[in-house]
Amino acid sequence: MKKMLEFKAHDGEIEDIALGPDNKVVTAGRDFQCCVWQQDQLVTGLHWHENLPGIPDKAYRYQACRDSGTFLGLGTVTGSVAIHIAFSLQRLYYVKEAHGIVVTDVAFVPESQPGRELLGGHEAALLSVAVDSRCKLHLLPTRRSLPIWLLLLLCAGLIVATILLLQLAFPGFL
Repeated sequence: MKKMLEFKAHDGEIEDIALGPDNKVVTAGRDFQCCVWQQDQLVTGLHWHENLPGIPDKAYRYQACRDSGTFLGLGTVTGSVAIHIAFSLQRLYYVKEAHGIVVTDVAFVPESQPGRELLGGHEAALLSVAVDSRCKLHLLPTRRSLPIWLLLLLCAGLIVATILLLQLAFPGFL
């Protein structure tokens, strides 16, 4: 093996590291941060005071991380589990104290045939393992969205309504 890149990712130890899509790397450190890196450049990061307002910075820290390509799964030293969108780090799922103590690892259920059977109608499934000797399955419900044809129809309706209102307000507009 040959070292390709070296950079300072965290102040202190790195608790976990995961490889993501497009050569991205996710790190969880003892400095209470979780970071997404592209080569040696910070893409984005999570900080406790931004992610969970009202919770002291030094009370919790990220312990385990996994990136499925679409989602980022996180476990904490307090036993909490979260799922974020990988590219924006928007939180989609959070269970405070899902385990009684430190989450030591998290893993997404693979998209194989047995994995799809476990998923059922859910968008993702994350397994978490903790010091409490438990393994838990967290199912992310499928997010609801409007069909594209309905969105286009609504936009067309808004355009027509705007033109009609302008014609009423300003006769001879067209």
